Amino acid sequence: MATRIGLTAVLALSLVVVGCGDEQEDQLSGEIKIAGSSTVYPISMAMAEEFSKLHPDVKVSVSSTGTGGGFKNFFIPGKSDINDASRGIKDSELAKCRENGIEPIELKVGIDALSMVCNKNADWVDDGMTFEQLKRIWGPDNPPQKWNQVDPAWPDAAFELYGPAATSGTFDYFTEVVIGEEDAHRSDYQKTEHDNVIVQGIQGNPHALGYFGFAYYVKNKDRLNAVAIAKEPGDDPVKPSLEHAQSGAYPLSRPLYIYVSSKALEKPHVKAFVEFYIRKAATELVSDVGYVPITDEQMKKNLAAIGVE
Repeated sequence: MATRIGLTAVLALSLVVVGCGDEQEDQLSGEIKIAGSSTVYPISMAMAEEFSKLHPDVKVSVSSTGTGGGFKNFFIPGKSDINDASRGIKDSELAKCRENGIEPIELKVGIDALSMVCNKNADWVDDGMTFEQLKRIWGPDNPPQKWNQVDPAWPDAAFELYGPAATSGTFDYFTEVVIGEEDAHRSDYQKTEHDNVIVQGIQGNPHALGYFGFAYYVKNKDRLNAVAIAKEPGDDPVKPSLEHAQSGAYPLSRPLYIYVSSKALEKPHVKAFVEFYIRKAATELVSDVGYVPITDEQMKKNLAAIGVE
């Protein structure tokens, strides 16, 4: 009887030890560094917070540096694992990545409706603005200083303009799509990678105008107005919204990305986080932030890109 009890105790202890070993093997730990787009920043922050609830020993840091700034200063030198991007990686950036032995994997994580925003009292743009008017205001060629220099029906008042710096993917997207030329943008405006600065500046001046990602407008819609946009003069202006971004009806809809280094994916905690990010990017977590989630089909493509079925 004593022998049987002793054997039972040994077996029970063995199960406890094995169980503890499995738990330790499954426990993720380490650090993940993310830099890049201020537009994608709210998504990555939400993902980091949710992932940390499941894996408290994984430290995820997210920095808002602008897409280009993130690539140049962090991702290409190998100082970050993931780069948030509000535009696709440039050929020059890809070449520099590969020179440093870094192979970026592109993952689409949402759709944005880039928003032109104005003061609540700027009722003269209630009927919307066209691409041509935006190009006139924001382009580098003899830019107007007053509203009525663009449209005589608008006020005889000076602009106060706010927008992203040249290191921003939003800047790159806007110059290419609206102005029609890479890096073509007036220089006499308030440049910032901190979108809350844009919010405060426009709220404080009835003649201010600026642009940033839709999530920042949603967060501040009680303080700002979003301008309806028409691509062509005869088109009906369309307000930014998740529905219009998803359908493509809004002319400033654009995809959002993260880029992860293939080397970083070799780390179990990084791969687990990226897989988590991809799966959650197809859920309401992204729409809660203020962007359109990816489709299930896109989620499967993303998972395949990181080697997950």
